[in-house]
Amino acid sequence: MKVLLVLLVFSCSFLRICELKALQPSGSEDEELAEQDQPVQQETFLIKECLNHKYTHNSCKKVFCDAWEKCVEGNCLCKLPYQCPKNISFVCATTGRTFHNYCQLKAYECQHTHEKFQSKKSCIISETFEVSLDYANSSSEGLIQVKLVDQNEKLFICNDEWSMNEANVVCTHLGFNMGAEHHNETFEVPESALTSSQCLHATCRGLETSLAECTLTKTPTVNSSKKFASVVCPEKERECTQNEFRCVNQKCIPLTETCNGINDCGDLSDELCCKECSNSFHCNSDVCIPNKYLCNKEIDCLAGEDESPARCGARTSTEDKSKEQKDISNTNMDAERRRIKTLLPQLTCGITNHTLTRRKRIIGGNTAGKGEFPWQVAIREGSGSINCGGIYIGGCWILTAAHCVRMSRVNQYRIWSGILHVIHYNREIDTFQLNRVIIHENYNASNYQNDVALLEMKSNRKGKQCSLAYSIPACVPWSEYQFRSGHQCKVSGWGLAEGYTKQIVLHWGNIHLFPNCSDIYKERFFKEMECAGTFDGSVDACKGDSGGPLVCTDSNDQAYVWGIVSWGENCGVPGYPGVYTKVASYFDWISRHVGRSLISLYNV
Repeated sequence: MKVLLVLLVFSCSFLRICELKALQPSGSEDEELAEQDQPVQQETFLIKECLNHKYTHNSCKKVFCDAWEKCVEGNCLCKLPYQCPKNISFVCATTGRTFHNYCQLKAYECQHTHEKFQSKKSCIISETFEVSLDYANSSSEGLIQVKLVDQNEKLFICNDEWSMNEANVVCTHLGFNMGAEHHNETFEVPESALTSSQCLHATCRGLETSLAECTLTKTPTVNSSKKFASVVCPEKERECTQNEFRCVNQKCIPLTETCNGINDCGDLSDELCCKECSNSFHCNSDVCIPNKYLCNKEIDCLAGEDESPARCGARTSTEDKSKEQKDISNTNMDAERRRIKTLLPQLTCGITNHTLTRRKRIIGGNTAGKGEFPWQVAIREGSGSINCGGIYIGGCWILTAAHCVRMSRVNQYRIWSGILHVIHYNREIDTFQLNRVIIHENYNASNYQNDVALLEMKSNRKGKQCSLAYSIPACVPWSEYQFRSGHQCKVSGWGLAEGYTKQIVLHWGNIHLFPNCSDIYKERFFKEMECAGTFDGSVDACKGDSGGPLVCTDSNDQAYVWGIVSWGENCGVPGYPGVYTKVASYFDWISRHVGRSLISLYNV
């Protein structure tokens, strides 16, 4: 519960401090370089503390799940085929079975690994897609030859732009679960084998399970084996050397190949815990993505900075149409994967009528305008004054602090939505009674651990869902990595102002997420907490703001309720930022009570 006090104009030194805090947070997470059977002196960009979580491409705290998966407790799990979008675009599996669409096949493969994608059409028994390794002394290495489903001749894979992304897919396709060991070995080809003037150019994301899912296009080639791609697939695990990184899947790759945007491991574990990135784009969540993923109309960074309007501008409809036609002509299954994502259920959340981020500074506090905080609600007990704030998250549900409410008083609480001024009447204000109060089962009133509660409102229309005409839900974050130290967020409420005077109009202020709050508050600070404020204490929350929102906006202006106002060292004390319940830590707890589809912006 805390007020929005005066924010001083930021000095250059303050901005530099913020930048350093954001890029190089101190503490155990970033002080040590990654050590996985490699010497301490080896320079890497890896973050040791992050690596301990063993994140992979199936970790939705770091990446987005595919359309045929759902995010549950931090992991991408298989959907059932019927949960896929119902678009009709038949695809053929390697078993000869036809599926209604690519998503349904992948959902089935997710649980039955023998079903793999073969072609984008109904199955014809005589047509097969074949991949083989030839011109080596082992079945696990050689030059790659491919027979497409509609042709009889075998074509080599071109060597241009060939990377571990494609090599891993080839090895996975052939049943080598760890992917590729090498992708640039040299194997000689007999002159008699060089019968075609073309080779296949392959482009993969590195997570496909069949080479047929990659984009394959015919390209003219010179008759030389140096122009052909090769691969070596590891048949068993081995000990990593001192200059190698052990992937989560136990594969060994050179340390120099980590944090480069290429999925060298095959499970992406070498790209998910990076302080910096070489020759690739660094997401704020410490993930490295290829530069070609930037501005491709698909969000790859959790906070969307790879697709932000400031970075990408506006693409014309002509450009979109041209790209779509190119994707279709190449039978690009990556484009099909992206298209399926657009058919998934979409939530509307976190959008305001005003762009608050463009305000440069706060002078004497900020009075909220109409539509600026459409998720902010007030909680009143009986006929008394506002004692807490809350956050509308959709349906009939309000998120607030556990210390704001008591289950025994459920009949006394009233939710006021659409309210700005607590005295002046406004016809846009709605009031709701409560059905129930759900307080986190492990809430500790003595130290505010797990200070989170859900309030279910009674609908004003019997038998129907709640209708909040002038409210918009805030998005609920699912990952603790969506926003990091140094990010500017906004806190709002009707709490006490400077001089501990009462506020009758909703106020808000800009504050920054702080690093290392456990150093400030010692044993009073828990990992499910976040702290935020200003270095001089000039903006803070105060008594009366409890339960209200700390909202952070991503690169596409989508607002997430990152924190719930919880507690602090008085109000506006320099060096002691306010403490908030970190909502991302409670995503699964919230979804168990309100339903996953209500709050899952992605990974439904």
